[in-house]
Amino acid sequence: MAGGHSLLLENAQQVVLVCARGERFLARDALRSLAVLEGASLVVGKDGFIKAIGPADVIQRQFSGETFEEIIDCSGKCILPGLVDAHTHPVWAGERVHEFAMKLAGATYMEIHQAGGGIHFTVERTRQASEEELFRSLQQRLQCMMRAGTTLVECKSGYGLDLETELKMLRVIERARRELDIGISATYCGAHSVPKGKTATEAADDIINNHLPKLKELGRNGEIHVDNIDVFCEKGVFDLDSTRRILQRGKAIGLQINFHGDELHPMKAAELGAELGAQAISHLEEVSDEGIVAMATARCSAILLPTTAYMLRLKQPRARKMLDEGVIVALGSDFNPNAYCFSMPMVMHLACVNMRMSMTEALAAATINAAYALGKSHTHGSLEVGKQGDLIIINSSQWEHLIYQFGGHHELIEYVIAKGKLIYKT
Repeated sequence: MAGGHSLLLENAQQVVLVCARGERFLARDALRSLAVLEGASLVVGKDGFIKAIGPADVIQRQFSGETFEEIIDCSGKCILPGLVDAHTHPVWAGERVHEFAMKLAGATYMEIHQAGGGIHFTVERTRQASEEELFRSLQQRLQCMMRAGTTLVECKSGYGLDLETELKMLRVIERARRELDIGISATYCGAHSVPKGKTATEAADDIINNHLPKLKELGRNGEIHVDNIDVFCEKGVFDLDSTRRILQRGKAIGLQINFHGDELHPMKAAELGAELGAQAISHLEEVSDEGIVAMATARCSAILLPTTAYMLRLKQPRARKMLDEGVIVALGSDFNPNAYCFSMPMVMHLACVNMRMSMTEALAAATINAAYALGKSHTHGSLEVGKQGDLIIINSSQWEHLIYQFGGHHELIEYVIAKGKLIYKT
């Protein structure tokens, strides 16, 4: 049928499929090499899904006589899946650039937090900001991520800590999900910190008795769509018992468990997540050996955040130990006022240098495994027929340049495509 397809990408030097057999994630030996086609073409249908991938001459014969809305000559270039950022905090008001100077002078994360900075500083500014202000800044941040190759991003609330502001943030995320081209996985993170004037137990009670029932109601009405529930399980924030209660109640209303654990202190958060059937746990700088084994067995993914360890000068997460034990390792930028990074190519580079991951491990962690961490690897994270047409085209004959070139992605990424639609071109 003429005009039945949206996009033809032809004659690419390399098409990095990542997966070729419908794998939902890659772990252990499967990470040694990724599926890559040389001299290949790719077709995306008008519905935004991939229709064909194969040798350029085969695709040319198969689709001769077809018309396409867009044809891109990819000679000498590489096509990769759109990158997936599995952990961000992109909705907030109030810059914290002054805290960077404090950190450089030696102040710890918790010292800044206790001095009225950190999360509480952002909470005050976010409570004061209008929904429109928050949406405009979110839109700008997501566009920056998109230009760096991200086509699916997890977005958390968590700078409200009261029901009204958390809902304001979730409405902003919902608006972005409906209006913008980038894919969004929405996370309720009302347990990001204990609000001033409350104990952790009181805050947990408020979330369980008030916040979550409201989210369930709004979800049922179709007003907002929330995918995941998150808690900052940490010494001096939410202890293991409060974390368990909140996560169990979130799971009971249909949310995927995807939470912060074992970041600053060993909390046995990994063991808890494995026990509760968590989809993912983030940070894990202080995870125990037992926690790593439990996560591997439970197929609970580890979202590692190399920017956070780098900027806070923390111990790096033990990526090699996790990979060797068979944990599904994913990556996120942790974009927030404390770790201001939009770029998954830079995150992958840091993962390779500081966490000793290989380039194939890092790319899998920022594509198929990050999609798995969000429960979306059946539709995202690799270039396979039937999956969503989210991809990037880089001006290089080897895909590894995306990781090798530290900070050079603006010159390297020529096209970003989401659902078969060209959303960015250099």
